[in-house]
Amino acid sequence: MTNRFARQRIGATLALVLFGTGMVAHADDSWNRRDFHFWPGNLVLSRSVYDNKASNVQVGTVLPVNCASTTGGCGAASGAPFDGTYPYVWNNDLYDGSFGITARIYLDQLTLDGHLIDSLQVPNSLLPTAPEGELVTSFSSKSELALHLSQDHRYLSFMGYVAPVNAIDVSNSNTPGAVDLTNPDGQSIYRAVATVDRKGHFNFTETNAYSGNNGRAAILLNRDGADYFFTAGNAGNGSNPQPAGVVLGAGAQFITPTHLPEIAQHPVATTPLASFSIAALGLKADKIGKDDNFRGMTVHDDVVYFTKGSGSNGVNTVYFVDTTGTACPNGVGVPVLGAALPSAPLAYNASTVLSDGLPTNMCILAGFPTTPAKTAKTLAYPFSLWFADANTLYVADEGDGYVGGADLYTHAAAQTTAGLQKWTYDSSSKTWVLAYTLQAGLNLGHAYTVGGYPTGINAATELPWSPATDGLRNLVGRVDRDGRVTIWATTSTVSGNGDIGADPNQLVAIRDTLKNSNATVAAQEKFVTLRTANFAEVLRGISFTPDQDSDDRDHDHH
Repeated sequence: MTNRFARQRIGATLALVLFGTGMVAHADDSWNRRDFHFWPGNLVLSRSVYDNKASNVQVGTVLPVNCASTTGGCGAASGAPFDGTYPYVWNNDLYDGSFGITARIYLDQLTLDGHLIDSLQVPNSLLPTAPEGELVTSFSSKSELALHLSQDHRYLSFMGYVAPVNAIDVSNSNTPGAVDLTNPDGQSIYRAVATVDRKGHFNFTETNAYSGNNGRAAILLNRDGADYFFTAGNAGNGSNPQPAGVVLGAGAQFITPTHLPEIAQHPVATTPLASFSIAALGLKADKIGKDDNFRGMTVHDDVVYFTKGSGSNGVNTVYFVDTTGTACPNGVGVPVLGAALPSAPLAYNASTVLSDGLPTNMCILAGFPTTPAKTAKTLAYPFSLWFADANTLYVADEGDGYVGGADLYTHAAAQTTAGLQKWTYDSSSKTWVLAYTLQAGLNLGHAYTVGGYPTGINAATELPWSPATDGLRNLVGRVDRDGRVTIWATTSTVSGNGDIGADPNQLVAIRDTLKNSNATVAAQEKFVTLRTANFAEVLRGISFTPDQDSDDRDHDHH
């Protein structure tokens, strides 16, 4: 144990030289081992591994799954053009817009400099039956598997699907309690929120939320008698108007945990936490439910924040939930000092949900974009966010994902807002201001190679196979005693893959001076790469490890 604890005691003044240049780590397939422990002060990285079998997809299979039973219809009569061999299997996304294959989830425990300590596999159908149930992710769904600590730091939470490994098109399936017949993906599968404690014990709470799409993040609120999840995601894969069950299960959800095994659970109707409509900005309303296509979330100073960075509806920006009803009469503002956390689901009129949607109880955070995605000339792509203090907010921007032509690399390299944005609060104007965007060392648009992964041109897209970093997705940070912050993040990519969500991506880290707002000074700071995903792997969420109890946690964890 001596070496393990020595690795943990990397000082708060972590120097970049300790990060090294990255380490290729091969985690074992351990699962719920009796001696497993997350040790305080380490990192946890969520990772997915594709079960690379040609038999996962038969060439000619008509997709999406069970499409003939829906009014949404099927793809081309010729069927899937590629079998299940990685990475060519993801070219099927060009034929089936709902394409995806479920895969195993691993939680890798890392030292702060990215070295692998051990790995915990989430229960799944390829393992011995687990009494609590099983959970998988959709391998190519790049917005999944964010990791968050509970309020008391004793649990990690994330979201997935209650389905076997190697199931097709699960990420766009309906949920059993919210079926949309216009969704061409004609199957029904529960989503679930997972928690895991420091000894590797899992609990799953099934939900009918996010029908037609995916749950992306969850935070357990478990202080002062509270016991519920706030979750973020997207819903809907059918025509307009969507059924009420889809609208009610979109965006921000309020979910009560259950401690029953999955086989004994019977999820009921969904309970939304919050909603936003661009009508709050004085604009014509969008497709109901799609303004709430949320990607990331955090809770800071008893305020819940969400990001939206994709889709053609709504505004790509940063939001917060307003429990006072007074923070933003015109849809934009800042939280009211002393406002309480939400403690109950959003109240709504069931008779008007399909005509008017849910009531708006969210605001765009003042200073962040307010122009709808349909009309904005320059879009933002915020994914996750972390408050270093009350006046400093870091936002990971994943980039625009452009794969429209042979200039995909040069396009990625020319982006000015992709990477890690630092925002500071101006108390005089009550507005957040972008100080600078950290990009050095990310090597935006520079192609890299992965062992076993093809190079050259993908014939299906006529674009190069090799991935290149496009921006950042999930992040975690801490304030160090020397007045600097250390931030770890997973990258987004662009490539000629049929689905760039299946690209092997990277884990990176950077240090920034907390009180600095000078872009010239910040230009000296560089990201370093701690880890690159292996062949048939993707890296998703990043967090600190759960603590033993609420009294021994480090005060500067998020």
